[in-house]
Amino acid sequence: MTNILHIKASIRGNESVSNDLGNRILETLRKEGETAVVTRDLSANDLPFIDQNRFAANLAPYAERDDAQHDLAKIADTLIEELQAADVIVFSTPIYNFTMPSTVKAWADLVARAGTTFRYTANGPEGLLTGKKAYLAIASGGTPVEGAVDFMTPWLKFFLGFLGITDVVYVAADGIMGEGGELKIEDAREEALRLAA
Repeated sequence: MTNILHIKASIRGNESVSNDLGNRILETLRKEGETAVVTRDLSANDLPFIDQNRFAANLAPYAERDDAQHDLAKIADTLIEELQAADVIVFSTPIYNFTMPSTVKAWADLVARAGTTFRYTANGPEGLLTGKKAYLAIASGGTPVEGAVDFMTPWLKFFLGFLGITDVVYVAADGIMGEGGELKIEDAREEALRLAA
């Protein structure tokens, strides 16, 4: 059994190119054997932004939290449990205004927990979520992926590596609002089906 976490960040729902690419990766992964998929749709906009109290609650040892801290840390606990349980992460996300949707950053701030998903060592931070593979399904209207003004893709790859997830590959449909956009989408769809094969 392969446990897959599908994280979606597009606000476009069924019309989303990044969601479509992620679904195609899932389709290929399902052909390889028995899978269980958990979907986390960040576009629901139900993730809180970190503030001082939530930050303190997230860092407090579970047994030492008071009731208010347990309430504040509950969503982060759930997101972290989803990551820990996953063998494979499929991350479907667009690039908005040269970077990630704000919900992706909110998710990252909640799952980056010292002592749980990473730890500090004498040699610097060490990710604790090792042995996992991540697929990024990326779409952008005009920003070339991994180009000079793409501030999301390198950041997301770095952040996942910071957590210990270093086996990261991606498929991208970029510049799809310009000339040849439909062809770029079709090419990316075909690549997505091959990516996990």
